Amino acid sequence: MKKTILLLGITLLFSGCDIISKIGGAYQLSQSEYRYHSLENIQLAGINLGNASTISVSKLASIATALAGGASMQNIPFSMTLNMDVTNPNNAAAFLDALDYAIQINEMEFVEGKMDIPIRIEPGETKVVPVPISVDLKNLINRYSQQRVANEMSAFLGITPNETSVSVKLWPKLTVGNSVIKSPAAIPVVFNFGGKK
Repeated sequence: MKKTILLLGITLLFSGCDIISKIGGAYQLSQSEYRYHSLENIQLAGINLGNASTISVSKLASIATALAGGASMQNIPFSMTLNMDVTNPNNAAAFLDALDYAIQINEMEFVEGKMDIPIRIEPGETKVVPVPISVDLKNLINRYSQQRVANEMSAFLGITPNETSVSVKLWPKLTVGNSVIKSPAAIPVVFNFGGKK
């Protein structure tokens, strides 16, 4: 009986240490520095645009046509990978098991999603964290307007000279036992880019 109680106590102690460690890792991530790195694997209505920095002039007409023809199309699939540089300036590792995210472009609610890939960044390390994004622009057109979505996406992709403000909210998620716990507080990240100088 005493051995059972001792083993149960040790199990709870290690489980408690694991929970505290995970909360600490998520806290370190909330104290990390976030910067825009790149956009890649951009796809719009079946057109492979590649990376934001290398969108060719020949593809600009296709982008404009897809954005302008939004009223007559049933859906306009858009996907990309948003890469962020995350630097951990802390003395302990920053990590989480997964995260939820919400992205706004110039205050237009763009997309919500989740990433179920663990992240771990050692003290002093900078790592590129890829956030996969997929959205139907037709839903945004129905919610806002074709003109607004076309304007924001044109600036976002660097077709027009307008600067784009992107606001990203990240909610770390931790696995405790068999449960996934989502942080009630989001990590806010804001960066400006886009447009042609």
